[in-house]
Amino acid sequence: MDDPDRAQRSPAEVDEELDAAVRGDNDSAPTRSSIVDDLTALAEDGKTLFQAEIGFQKTRLAFAANRSKSALFSGLMAFGFLHLALIALVVGMVIALTPYVTAFGATAIVVSLLLIGAYLLALRVRNSTREIGEVFDSTSDEDENG
Repeated sequence: MDDPDRAQRSPAEVDEELDAAVRGDNDSAPTRSSIVDDLTALAEDGKTLFQAEIGFQKTRLAFAANRSKSALFSGLMAFGFLHLALIALVVGMVIALTPYVTAFGATAIVVSLLLIGAYLLALRVRNSTREIGEVFDSTSDEDENG
């Protein structure tokens, strides 16, 4: 307390000065900034910072949503083109095999190869999901026993 007048004031005078500062009465408030003014400024700065952060996050979310829509659309289009390319490959295989076997034979060969591939991939899916299930079963058993 470097102000000698403040050090000699009674607590009632200090309370009255604080109440006047809260009400906004400038005539009884000290000329220097008080702690109430500092806290008010801090609260206003915090509110401004909070509003700016909310605005930034809204803008970032809108940007991410826009880019996500674009990425999803592009991914679906790429998947569609890949699907069409695989159809063209299958048709090409049937056409290529037709001179060596009949058209029905070529179709049967291509369909058989595709079904074998689908079966092998289904086995991989089953084994992978079984391994995932075993991991969760073993951790739950350890949690119960441990």
